[in-house]
Amino acid sequence: MRFSELDGARVGVWGAGREVRAFATQLAKRLPAARIEAAVFDVLPDVDVRAELSAPHARVVSAAQAPAALADCEVVVRSPGVSTHRPELVSLRAAGVRVTTATSLWLAEHGGGGVIGVSGTKGKSTTAALARELARAAGRSVRLAGNIGVPAIELLDGPAVEIVVLELSSYQIADLERGPQVALLTNLFREHTDWHGSEQAYRADKLRLLGLPGVAVAVLNMHSEQLVAASRGAGVALAPYGLADGWDATDRGIELRGELALSTAELPLPGAHNALNLCGALTALEAAGVPAPPLGQALSGFRALPHRLEVVAERDGALWVDDSISTTPESTLAALASFPGRPIVLIGGGQDRGQDYNALAHELARREATLVGVPSTGPRLVAATRAAGVSAARAVEASGMESAVASARELCVPGGVILLSPAAPSYDHYRDFEERGERFRALAQAG
Repeated sequence: MRFSELDGARVGVWGAGREVRAFATQLAKRLPAARIEAAVFDVLPDVDVRAELSAPHARVVSAAQAPAALADCEVVVRSPGVSTHRPELVSLRAAGVRVTTATSLWLAEHGGGGVIGVSGTKGKSTTAALARELARAAGRSVRLAGNIGVPAIELLDGPAVEIVVLELSSYQIADLERGPQVALLTNLFREHTDWHGSEQAYRADKLRLLGLPGVAVAVLNMHSEQLVAASRGAGVALAPYGLADGWDATDRGIELRGELALSTAELPLPGAHNALNLCGALTALEAAGVPAPPLGQALSGFRALPHRLEVVAERDGALWVDDSISTTPESTLAALASFPGRPIVLIGGGQDRGQDYNALAHELARREATLVGVPSTGPRLVAATRAAGVSAARAVEASGMESAVASARELCVPGGVILLSPAAPSYDHYRDFEERGERFRALAQAG
């Protein structure tokens, strides 16, 4: 379904995140004959939802009232945070109501040409930002949209550009109807099982990106076993990276078919995973017809995105690093590998999603690292780390971020790294990973 097809339609929305608000603004501006008739929330908000959605006549109801309120709508536009697997939405679709997202509407309206869709469990924001930076350096007009940048539906405003780099979450891919010209997947780990219902459903929803109409090229990280397996049945042209005959990250730096293109010393971000993210961005741009610019010059001003291995303080000989975005054990392992040879004090723990901490615990033991565990999974991570051989003096629990930072400061040795890389989501104690990272930053800088 295209955005323009909504003119005159009866529309319902579920949620009021920034994507839904942007959709409502565009609807009121461009399709005045369309009307938002119902807005649904799991918890009814205190704000004036009707004003925010430019829908003065809309009913504002709770999730329990949603099926009745939305039954007369022709289309329901859900916020990405609202699971498409919810039984209420399944029932609405069975009754003939179209359920979609603003991102899906924009892609259908725009078409996939010139769009690089970037997804993956981790690394998608950094990869998308790198692709935008490189496209600019190559002389292309480019916009960054989706989970990073502006909501895709806002691209209806403004001049046309040659390249759109669109970060896509599994929440958006799950019912996306049309794909981008180039589909890039960085990796695939266990994540978001509460939203998708199971690990298998999460992986299936991610991988459906490769089979969507409009996808011409799949750009896949060959360091990921899951993506190597997916490449065998992708059904589209493949542009792999992480291989010797393409863009690859090696001990020397970034190489293209064995020739050094950027040395390790010149890399803009630490860690082998970020080197691979750069390889993915370069491969995706080539698939979209954009040749690589001179890398040293193009990336000289690129900096880590907030809360992604971001250095927030350097005090008393210790480096304080905010990696609050790391919500899986696999991403925390990558963060640890970004500081080889340096003593580590890891602050880990957060919302319990059934994480398996065995591999992380053994890596902490191998690195002779120190762990400070915070609720809710901190005690479980501490127990696994002690079982892996770390002494009780170097695997301790804290009641929250304040006490964790105080303990980390005491336990860190000169030249060490105090690393917030929680290996768990933040929603048990914070609004999101950004709020968690900002709290860490404030405490680190307070001294």
